[in-house]
Amino acid sequence: MRNRRRKMANMLEGAENPLNVAVTARDRSALQMATEAVKHKQCMLAFQPVMQVNPPHGVAFHEGFIRVLDDTGRVIPAREFMPVVEETEIGRELDCIALETGLRTLARNPGVRLSINMSARSIGYQRWMRVLERFLKRDRTLGERLILEITESSAMLVPELVIDFMDRLQSRGIAFALDDYGASNFSFRHFRNFFFDAVKIDGQFVRGVGADPENQALIRALVAVAREFEILVIAESVESEEDAAFLVANGVDCLQGYLFGAPSVNPPWKQKNDGRATA
Repeated sequence: MRNRRRKMANMLEGAENPLNVAVTARDRSALQMATEAVKHKQCMLAFQPVMQVNPPHGVAFHEGFIRVLDDTGRVIPAREFMPVVEETEIGRELDCIALETGLRTLARNPGVRLSINMSARSIGYQRWMRVLERFLKRDRTLGERLILEITESSAMLVPELVIDFMDRLQSRGIAFALDDYGASNFSFRHFRNFFFDAVKIDGQFVRGVGADPENQALIRALVAVAREFEILVIAESVESEEDAAFLVANGVDCLQGYLFGAPSVNPPWKQKNDGRATA
C-alpha cells in the first residue's frame, strides 16, 4: 500500500497542472497579440477624465491608457496584456507608443493636459527618451501639460534611477504621479527623495469605501501622509456618489472613475478637421 501511494504521488508530481497550462497558454496568447499590434501599428490611447474636487469642478486632466487591437479589430484594455509584457521588449515599445501618441495629442490640442503611464524599465530605453526629446525640441511647453505616472512597484525597482530621472525632467515642466499609492511596500520616507507631484490612491481601497470602515481609515492615513509632503491626492476607481462624498470630505483633491466617465478612444476634443482626427 505504501509503495502504491508513493507511485501515485510520483505520477502526480510529473503531471502537468491544468491551471498552469491554461495560464501559460493565456499569457502566450496575450504576448502574441501585443506583439502583432505593435508590429502592425494597431495601438491607441483611451482617455479618462480626472475631475477637480474644488471649484471650478472641471476636468483637471485626462489619463491616456494604452490599448491594442486584436486580429478582429476589438479594442483590448491594458489589464489583459500589460502584466505579461511588462518585463519584455514589447512592454518598452508600448511605453514608447503611449508616450508618442500622448505627446502628439498634446501638440494638436493646446488646451489638453494628459497623464501617461510608463515603467521605470523604460527610463534607460533609448527610443523612449528620443521620442520625448523630439517633441520637447519642437515645443518646450508640451512638458508643462504632461504628467508621467509610475507605479509604486515599478518605482521601487530602481529608486535611485527614478529619482535622478524625475529631477531631470521636472526641471523641464513635466509632473510625476505615483500610481497605485498604498498598494505595495513603498516606504513613506521615500517621499523625501522622490518629490512626486501627485499620488493616485489604488482603486482596491476606493471601491465601496463609503461603507468600508477599514478602507476609510486607510485612506485617511494615505491622505494625511501626502498632505505632509504637499502632494496632490487623486482617488481612482470612483464608482459611486457615496464613495465620492467620503473622498471629498476627507481631503482628496481629484476623482477619477466610471462615475465620471469610462476610458474612451473618442475624447471630447477629438473633432474632424479636413478629414483628420485631432487626437
